[in-house]
Amino acid sequence: MPIKPRLADPNAAAHERVYRSLRQQVMHGEMAPGQPLTLRGLAKQYDVSMTPVREAARRLVAEGAFTMSSSGRISTPELTSERIEELASIRAMLEPEMAARALPRAHFALIERLTAINGLNQEAVMNQDAVAYVRSNLEFHRTLYLRAQTPAMLAMIETVWLQLGPTMRALYQKIRRRELPQHHRLILAALRAGDEPGLRLAVRTDVTQGLRHLIS
Repeated sequence: MPIKPRLADPNAAAHERVYRSLRQQVMHGEMAPGQPLTLRGLAKQYDVSMTPVREAARRLVAEGAFTMSSSGRISTPELTSERIEELASIRAMLEPEMAARALPRAHFALIERLTAINGLNQEAVMNQDAVAYVRSNLEFHRTLYLRAQTPAMLAMIETVWLQLGPTMRALYQKIRRRELPQHHRLILAALRAGDEPGLRLAVRTDVTQGLRHLIS
C-alpha cells in the first residue's frame, strides 16, 4: 500500500512567516520601546488566523523581544538601565571574541563588503533614518561575525540584539548625530592590519559606548 505524503501544516508556515517578520522588525528598531500590540491586530496585518500569531508571539516573548502582561497584552520591552547595562556587558564579552575569531578569515573581499555596509550606515546617519541606521549597523557586525564560524555565539548575540532593537532606535533618536562614530573605521583598520588587540578594543568600544547615553 503506497504511503501518502504528509501535507504541510499551513499554520506552521504562517507561524514561521509571522515570527520572522516580527523578529526582524523588533531587531531593526522598527518598533519603539513599549509599543503595544494585539494578537487580533497582528492577525489582520498578516492576514492569518489567531493561532500562528499567538505561537509567534509566545516564541518572541521567550526570546525577550516582547513582554506579555498577565492579561495577555503584548508590547516591546522598555529596558531599565540595569538591563541595558547587562546586555551591553554581554555584547562586550562576546563580540570582541567573535571578531578576533573572524580575523584570520578577514580577506580583502570581506573588508570591502564591510566598507560598503559602513557607507550605508553613514548614509542613514546623514538622513537621520533610525531604522536604516540600526539595520546597517547590525549588518556590519553580523557580516564580520559570520566569518568567525561560531554559530552558537552568533545565536546568543542575535538574541541580545533582538532585545535591544527598540532601545537602539531610542538611542539614535536621542543623540541625533550627523557624523558616524569612528569605531567602524577603527574596526576596518584593525582588520586590514591584522591587529587583534586593536580589533578587540574597537569592537568593545563600539558596542558599549553608545548605550552609555541611555544609562547616564
